[in-house]
Amino acid sequence: MRRFWLLFAQTITVGLAIWFIVTTLKPEWINGALTSSPLHIATSKVPLQEAAPGTPTPGSYRQAAQRAMPSVVNVFTSKDAKPVSPEVMEDPLLRKFFGDRGDDADEKQSSLGSGVIVSSQGYILTNNHVVEAADEIEVALADGRTASAKVVGTDPETDLAVIKIDLPNLPAVTLGRADQASVGDVVLAIGNPFGVGQTVTMGIISALGRSHLGINQFENFIQTDAAINPGNSGGALIDTNGNLIGINTAIYSRTGGSLGIGFAVPMTTAKTVMESIINTGHMVRGFIGVEPQDITPELAESFGLNRSTGAIIAGVIKNGPGDKAGLKPGDILVAIDGKPIADSNDMTNLIAQLQPGSKTKLTVLRKTQETTVEAVVGKRPPMKRVQE
Repeated sequence: MRRFWLLFAQTITVGLAIWFIVTTLKPEWINGALTSSPLHIATSKVPLQEAAPGTPTPGSYRQAAQRAMPSVVNVFTSKDAKPVSPEVMEDPLLRKFFGDRGDDADEKQSSLGSGVIVSSQGYILTNNHVVEAADEIEVALADGRTASAKVVGTDPETDLAVIKIDLPNLPAVTLGRADQASVGDVVLAIGNPFGVGQTVTMGIISALGRSHLGINQFENFIQTDAAINPGNSGGALIDTNGNLIGINTAIYSRTGGSLGIGFAVPMTTAKTVMESIINTGHMVRGFIGVEPQDITPELAESFGLNRSTGAIIAGVIKNGPGDKAGLKPGDILVAIDGKPIADSNDMTNLIAQLQPGSKTKLTVLRKTQETTVEAVVGKRPPMKRVQE
């Protein structure tokens, strides 16, 4: 019995040694045996549950992107390069720097941006800085079609523009309610960054009503951390339903790339500008002819004020609507038609919304005495965007 047990133990030991050697030196022998084993065949017949075709991954925004992407276009512009003077071209060193240009050379400067189809009639909303001073504008749709575009009108004070193309079956975007957006809402930015092609980025609304940034004359930006880069200008900022809530306009950046601080003009502003341009060719705004200034703690102390809201009238245009109404430098405008004024930016925006030719009541504080004057609203003169 003992001899039998010893033989059994030796057999097991030799078998384990052989198994170890084979698995170390020839593992494919083991894998091949397992692959062809009946057990593997039986396992392969176990029914597996697979996702249905087209089922969105949880947390995916594919439906919103697919709904809005056909409406976002790439905008390519070109303009004639500034001619180089003959004196410069006669200098060999400067000629080498500027290049060998003939008098008839077709030198053009190109730039790119994005736009959003807002009407099946061919109207496209974009940024003014994308198309300003352009001699030629080419629009490329997501479906591969291209067309030349013409400028319908621009509004440098909000950096918006409307261009138009003539193509059938255009996919117009659905306008969203930017006034119902909240900080923390997920948004998608769609555009053509760096000319790589249509791109979608995702982020949240970081802030609303951003102003005093020095970007535009009229500012009420949506701030987002969705990546916005050069070439995204004029593109769409959409909600998770694929509705347009803003036009991507600017970024805060020290490098030229996205740092997570981008700004979009909300559709509450863009829709008003767009409709005015389509109907009249330009944006019509109210005007009372005064220069406002914010109330600082120092000015409040100087004027003996116990308030920090309102706007100081720093200057009055002679024979302008404000001058005719009796406004004077040093007056503090505290309300327009009963709507309180927070600061000079708020005052400018409220006046701009007034209809030229209508009458408005201005509540002013003059030498600690509050009074109301009536002014006939004028038409704000157009302002050209400062060329950098």
